[in-house]
Amino acid sequence: MLRKLRSRKRGQSTMEYLILVAGVIAILIVFLKPSGVFRTALNSTYQDASQGMENMANRLKGSH
Repeated sequence: MLRKLRSRKRGQSTMEYLILVAGVIAILIVFLKPSGVFRTALNSTYQDASQGMENMANRLKGSH
C-alpha cells in the first residue's frame, strides 16, 4: 500500500513539473515572438537609448 502511494505521489510530482515547464514555454513564446509585447518594448528602449546617445554626441560636437 505504501509503495503504491509513493508511486502515485512521484507520478503526480512529475506531472506538475511537466505542466509548469509547458506553462513557462508558452509564456516565452508569447513574449519573445517577433511582434510580441516584450520584443516591441525592448526595441523601443534600444531606439530611445541610441537616439539619446546620438543627441549627446551632436551637442558635444557642436560645443567646440
